[in-house]
Amino acid sequence: MEKRIFCLLLCLLLIPFTAGAEEPAGFFDNIEADAVGRIVRQYDSPTLKYAIERFTMAGEKCYLTRIWVQDPARQIRKATAEWKEDIQRPGNIVKKLPEAVLAINGSGFVSPQYPEIPDNYPGISEDYYYTPLGSLTVTDGEVFRNLEGVPYYGLTLDADGLQMYTGAENGEVLATEPSQTWSFYVGCPMLRNNEDLLPEEWKFADRKASRTIIGRLDRNNYLILTVTKSRDKGISLRRAQQFFLENFNAEWVYNLDGGQSYALMSKKQGKKKINTLAGGTAKVADVMGFTE
Repeated sequence: MEKRIFCLLLCLLLIPFTAGAEEPAGFFDNIEADAVGRIVRQYDSPTLKYAIERFTMAGEKCYLTRIWVQDPARQIRKATAEWKEDIQRPGNIVKKLPEAVLAINGSGFVSPQYPEIPDNYPGISEDYYYTPLGSLTVTDGEVFRNLEGVPYYGLTLDADGLQMYTGAENGEVLATEPSQTWSFYVGCPMLRNNEDLLPEEWKFADRKASRTIIGRLDRNNYLILTVTKSRDKGISLRRAQQFFLENFNAEWVYNLDGGQSYALMSKKQGKKKINTLAGGTAKVADVMGFTE
């Protein structure tokens, strides 16, 4: 009897853990009911679903992408420009992920045009040209940067999906075995469990601009807010923060690079190529892609 129970327990342990990853019933029906705008594009497969809504916020044209992925650790990917050599348009970088059905621009970066680095970074600006911001840079499991003693602010991808860090020690982050990182300014974490994280006196948070902002609802469900500059103004981070607070209960919300760098790329159902829906005119350091 004990042997039979042991065998049963062993079989249960060998079953892949997929709690919360089941295909969501009525995904698009639920979005239609809660839509903030008009759905202009959607994608439906057994492992990935997304819907892109177009709407207006404070007079600016915006897109809200709601996306479900069955296995985020496998299906969320990163592609980059050449480390310390150049930056490229996101439409060119995403070609390195031919399987991507949705992609956005990612990290902020340092370049001759944008040479500023945080005061606690060792060295000088030129040491960081054509690389992303962030004290830690990991791409496909390989560590490209690890600034000892400089806390990490940004996103990672690990076995439990996308994670947001707000000043963690790099060793703590690396202990989770992240496969990817994306990072921007230290102040870019916006919300965690509806708590305001934006620095009170940070003028950047009050500046109107185009935006790429991502939020996590749970391990498998994410939101992407893309703000265009239809009237050459854009939206401030504080106004975008209000949008998330009023409409969603997100685990966290993070501001990726915006301004001229914003890009939203998607593949139509049944089509082979991904195309740019908004932005994508400026060169960037990396992109975040979602695959089946």
